[in-house]
Amino acid sequence: MTDSNSRIILATINARYAHAAFGIRYLQANLGRWESQSRIIEFTLEQNPIDIAHAILAHRPRIVGLGVYIWNARQSEELVGVLKALAPDVIIILGGPEVSHETDRQSICSLADYTVCGEADLAFAQLVDSILRDKPPASSIIRAPTPPLADLAYPYRLYDDHDLAHRVVYVEASRGCPYTCEFCLSSLPLPVRSFPIEAFLKEMEQLIERGARQFKFVDRTFNLSYRTSAAILEFFLQHIHHGLFLHFEVVPDRLPEALRKLIAIFPPGVLQFEIGIQTFDPKVAETISRKQNYQRTIENLQWLRNNTHAHLHTDLIFGLPGEDMAGFARGFDKLVALQPHEIQVGILKRLRGTPISRHDEAFSMVYSPYPPYEVLQTDRVSFEEVQSIRRFARYWDLVSNSGRFVPILPRLLAGPSAFDAFARFSQWAWERTGRAWAIALPKLQELVWTWLAERVPGGERELAPMMLACLELGGRRDIPDWLGRWLDRETIIAFGRRASSKKGADRRQRASESLPRTSPGTPTRQRRFLASAPSSRPSVQSSSESPPAP
Repeated sequence: MTDSNSRIILATINARYAHAAFGIRYLQANLGRWESQSRIIEFTLEQNPIDIAHAILAHRPRIVGLGVYIWNARQSEELVGVLKALAPDVIIILGGPEVSHETDRQSICSLADYTVCGEADLAFAQLVDSILRDKPPASSIIRAPTPPLADLAYPYRLYDDHDLAHRVVYVEASRGCPYTCEFCLSSLPLPVRSFPIEAFLKEMEQLIERGARQFKFVDRTFNLSYRTSAAILEFFLQHIHHGLFLHFEVVPDRLPEALRKLIAIFPPGVLQFEIGIQTFDPKVAETISRKQNYQRTIENLQWLRNNTHAHLHTDLIFGLPGEDMAGFARGFDKLVALQPHEIQVGILKRLRGTPISRHDEAFSMVYSPYPPYEVLQTDRVSFEEVQSIRRFARYWDLVSNSGRFVPILPRLLAGPSAFDAFARFSQWAWERTGRAWAIALPKLQELVWTWLAERVPGGERELAPMMLACLELGGRRDIPDWLGRWLDRETIIAFGRRASSKKGADRRQRASESLPRTSPGTPTRQRRFLASAPSSRPSVQSSSESPPAP
């Protein structure tokens, strides 16, 4: 159904349906008198650009604002080309980090009518107003001044009930970062700014009253200001009875005692911390202008792991200038020893506008010319080594980060080096299957078992109960032949009883979920959505979700 009042369409292509676009909601919230004539339409990467163009043009818009990010850059360029071919009179305005830098090198910017560079919350509204008053600017490139956060209208009312029940809810208490890591867009000279805390917490309270139970903060450094972070944690502690899930990105070497006391109060299943380590090599860190107190980082990780219920998601980057395979392996082993719940291994990306490119010549950095612009080789790591780490990272996600192999993971990582042990498994699995994607869980379970059984002759009966526990974690209700012959009769009978009981519980859960609800969604389901979502900002090397502003 079309809407005759939708003169302005705000659109973007999300990586997944569960990711509600934060940036275009900020744009709509700040359109002023034009908000009533605007409409948000979100798409996903699975949709064809021609079909997306059809859905947009069905509203007969005069203006289309499009959020362009590293993960949707290719599809967005095709979409703009199709829109211009079909409706050349429609004004197309681009925004987002992907088109905020190096605009003169991007064909998508030449196809569009205008490109807004930087934080477009207010600049987009001013541009729309000038166009609809028939006073458009002469230049197609609009350099948006950094807006005072106190002047912005909050976008949270634009999350509807369906969003709150089924999608990731992004929020932000601050923008900017004081650090200068050269691989990150936050290294650019923008000031750190905070939203007025009382007004922000009032917005959070309204979201909770409407049924929101999970909050993903996109702040670069949540714990930079103790006063702000403490106020936010204290607020959510007051609402903890609602069954909340909170995701924060924290600076690893900044955890004062007063903040520790607050974090320690939270019960299990509420806090998730994203902690960017990136490298444990001080020389590499110095090369990329990254400042980090490693001793304090280690102490803080140990304290969080031993004294809190927070889920710790940590990040390492492979391919940084000056770091070779051996150096990365040492850092990986050091992080494994600290026992975070997740280690995300990422490949270095040359994000548009970041100063990491200044090392291209000195370290022979070669990047893909296509999004997400990942490094292909350096003077320290070959193309084949980069490919092997790409496969390593994928298998690590499937086996370790999934949490489905916790009982047997120590055996898989046994030896002097956890990195070397898993790298051998990764290479073997690749040679065995020829793939690191689209591996069914039963096949993955068999791969893990076969690898271990072949390397622990005579140890099958000791390993079998651990593997059975992994099958249960993965939701499996049967015992495959390759495992069953190593289990005793009592264990098999007990497994069958648990599986039967679980089936009954699943049926009751499905029946319960089919009933009408007075509040949208459930904490369990919301956590499942949030857990599936990687880091929310492509400006810090992720390429999967929406950043705070277009």
